[in-house]
Amino acid sequence: MKHSLRTMLAAACLAGAAQLAHAADFTLRFHQFLPPQATIPSKAIVPWAQKVEKESGGRIKVQHFPSMQLGGKPPELFDQAKDGVADIVWTVLGYTPGRFPKSEVFELPFSSGLAEPASRAFQEYVEKFAMDEFKDVKVIAVHVHGPGLIHSKDPITKLEDIKGVKVRGGSRVVNIMLEQLGATPVGMPVPAVGESLSKGVISATTIPWEVTPALKVQQIVKNHTGFVGDQGLYTQTFVVAMNKGAYDKLPADLKKVIDANSGAETAALFGRAMDEGDKVGLDLAKKAGNRIYMLDAAETQTWRRTASAVRDIWFREVGGKGIDGKKLASEAAALIAKHNKK
Repeated sequence: MKHSLRTMLAAACLAGAAQLAHAADFTLRFHQFLPPQATIPSKAIVPWAQKVEKESGGRIKVQHFPSMQLGGKPPELFDQAKDGVADIVWTVLGYTPGRFPKSEVFELPFSSGLAEPASRAFQEYVEKFAMDEFKDVKVIAVHVHGPGLIHSKDPITKLEDIKGVKVRGGSRVVNIMLEQLGATPVGMPVPAVGESLSKGVISATTIPWEVTPALKVQQIVKNHTGFVGDQGLYTQTFVVAMNKGAYDKLPADLKKVIDANSGAETAALFGRAMDEGDKVGLDLAKKAGNRIYMLDAAETQTWRRTASAVRDIWFREVGGKGIDGKKLASEAAALIAKHNKK
């Protein structure tokens, strides 16, 4: 009996020692605002983390904290990466209004469609024209979501239907657009959308299809309004950002692992996840028997004309900061067209 006990203890000690020998040298805390089953956490963040861990030979461990588990609110995420509260974050740039004016150009109405090519375009754009906006962090990637649309309690089949409707907007530029369309914008981070719709704080929301399942929006509202053509009504911009100190602590070979998992292909990974998530969200709304309105070319053009005022407003605003908005909009459009052709 004693011999067996000693054998078991010895085996346990050996197992423990083996575990310690394989423990990661560096643990990176990845913080974000959505539940783990949502599209980006499950289809982009987890695969990215697994790839980093594998390519580091297990020396890097990425610890995922969904749903703001490290504390704070979604608008604080970028500063959490900057200040080291988290090592890596995924967040919406528009949650901190006016902080990323050059990057806002990708949020202008009817600018982009599918998320993967547009995310490649946005990554290239930021690298060329807007890296100064991210000087306080190590940028892993930036990306956008797919065609933006409206989800509402009451049908929206023409521009007049949105007049005076309280609509959630996820960024400063989207809120300006909603004002121009005649709606009453209500700014809030995406995790608050489901409850706000249920309680009547808002009657409609601007989000892409991909996030509707995580928020159960297709169960709360029964009307969805999209637009014909290759561009959505709007998009929003995102960043995966790493604390500079956490990056600097890594030895050169592990920095190469992070670098190899940063940039265009990572932007494409997140964009691709958005596109696939859009298909899932649309399918669930169809299965729920919801009404999906795709506005025809003439009505879409009415929305385009009305929303075009946003560009002039944005040009004036960023011009006051010494930014040539028209030039940046032209560069962004050229990059979107370039990547759409590939």
